[in-house]
Amino acid sequence: MNRINAVYGRQSVDKKDSISIESQIEHCEYELKGERHKAYTDRGYSGKNTERPAFKELIRDIENGLISKVVVYKLDRISRSIMDFTNMMAMFQKYNVEFVSSTEKFDTSTPMGRAMLNICIVFAQLERETIQQRVRDAYHSRSVKGFHMGSKTPYGYILEPTVIDGVRTKMLASDPEAAERIKLMYEMYADPQNSLGDIIKHFTGMGWDFGNKKLERMNLSNMLRSPVYVQADLDVYEFFKNQGVNITNDAADFAGINGCYIYRGRDLVGLVRDNLKDCTLVIAPHNGIVSSETWLACRKRLLNNEDFAGGIHKAKNTWLAGKIKCGNCGMALVYSLAPVNKIGYFRCRKRDDNKTCEGAGTLRVNEVEDFVYNEMRRKMAEFQILTGGNPVKANPKLTALKVELAQVDTEIEKLIDTLTGANTTLLSYANTKIEELDAKRQSLTKDIADMSVGGISSEQLNQISDYLDNWDNISFDDRRLVIDGLIHKIQATSENVKLEWKI
Repeated sequence: MNRINAVYGRQSVDKKDSISIESQIEHCEYELKGERHKAYTDRGYSGKNTERPAFKELIRDIENGLISKVVVYKLDRISRSIMDFTNMMAMFQKYNVEFVSSTEKFDTSTPMGRAMLNICIVFAQLERETIQQRVRDAYHSRSVKGFHMGSKTPYGYILEPTVIDGVRTKMLASDPEAAERIKLMYEMYADPQNSLGDIIKHFTGMGWDFGNKKLERMNLSNMLRSPVYVQADLDVYEFFKNQGVNITNDAADFAGINGCYIYRGRDLVGLVRDNLKDCTLVIAPHNGIVSSETWLACRKRLLNNEDFAGGIHKAKNTWLAGKIKCGNCGMALVYSLAPVNKIGYFRCRKRDDNKTCEGAGTLRVNEVEDFVYNEMRRKMAEFQILTGGNPVKANPKLTALKVELAQVDTEIEKLIDTLTGANTTLLSYANTKIEELDAKRQSLTKDIADMSVGGISSEQLNQISDYLDNWDNISFDDRRLVIDGLIHKIQATSENVKLEWKI
C-alpha cells in the first residue's frame, strides 16, 4: 500500500495576531513541494490535550498504515503537553512515520533532532502554563479589588455598570422586591421558632419563586450562608476571622454598609459552606441587604444545624461528627461500621477517596467518645477552678491575653516618651523596639478578637455543666450542643488525640 503525507493544522481561537489554519496548511504544503497529502484541521481546539476530532482521525490513519510523514506549521500546533508529545513520538517511531515542523526544521530521524524536539516541547508547555498562571493572577487581582467576576447574579440583586480603578465593569445593585424577600427570609430564620421547612412553606404559599428556581432546603440554606447579603461591620469581620478566613480589607472598611465576596483559593465560592478555613473575604462595592445582627444570628444557627452543616446530612452515629479530623491530613474522620464485629470505627475520608493519606490508624468510635467526654469534664472542672467556682465569670485565657495587651501598650507608651530629645542611636533603637511591640500588639488583638467571637453565654455554660453531669441521660442533640460549645476541632490518630478548646 502506498502511504501518503499528512498535514495537520490547529487554531484554538481566531485572533488577529494568530496564524490561521489556512496559512498553516499553505506553509506545510510548501514544505512537501507538491507531494501527495491529506489535510487534517482542528478549529477551536486547545493543544493541551489530544481530545480533537481531526487529530484522532490522523492517529487512526497512522495506525492503519496510511501515513508516512506528518507535517505541521509549528510544534505547538500538534501538542503542548510533554506527556502527549512523548507518546506521540513513540507511536510515530512504531509506525515508521516521520515528523516535520515547517518553521522549526526538526528531523526526527537523528538523535539530535529528537533531543531538540523534546526541548522545544518543554518550552511549549512552559509557555502554556505561564499563560494560565497570568490569567489566574489577573483574575485574583481583579477579584480582591471587588470586581464582579461573571458568576451567577445572586437573587435579590441585578447587575449595573460601574467603574473600579478606571476599569469598566459591573456591580450588584439591589432589586427592591427581591431584596425584601431576602430580608424576610433572614428575619424568619433568625427566629428559632422557624425552621427551613417553615420558610419554604410560607414562601411557596405566597407563590414566590427565586429567579425561576424552586425553593428547596439546600438552596435556601445556601442563600442564608452567603456573605453577599450582609451589611458587613466589625462583628462580621470578627466572625470570619474566627473561622480562619483571610480578610483582604482592613477592619476599618467594615462599616456596616457593603456586602462581601468570598473565595476559596482563587475561585469564587458559589455555595458557601461551613468549612471556611483559608478562604479569602473581600468587601464588595455593592450595598448589603441584611443587617449584620440578623445575618450572624442565621449564620451561627446554621453552624449548629445538624442536618445542613456544610450541606451534608450527618447520620446520628456519633456526636463527634463534623468536629473530628484526621491528625495527619486534616480531612474529616467519618463513621464506619465493621461488618464482622459490628464495631464503629473512624476512617480518614481522604484515605478512602484517593489513598493520598496514610490514615489515622485504628480508632474505635466508643473509645474516642469516652476520651473526649472525660476531657470535657476535666476542662470544665479546671475552668471553674480558674474562675473561682463561677464558670461564667470570665474566660481566663481571654483575661490573660487582655492583661498582656495592656502591658504591651504600656511599654509602647514608655518608649514613645523617651523619644523626645533623643539622639540618633536611641531613636533607632526605640523605633525598632516599637515596631516589634506593635507586631506583638496586632497579634494579641487578633487572638482576643478570635476568642471573643462566638463566646459562650452564662446560660450556655451552666447548661453544658448540667449536661456533662447527666451525660448518659441526655439526647444526641444535647451532646452535640455540649461539644459545639466547648471544642473548636479534634485532630486524632491512633497515637494522639488533640483538642482545640473554645474556653
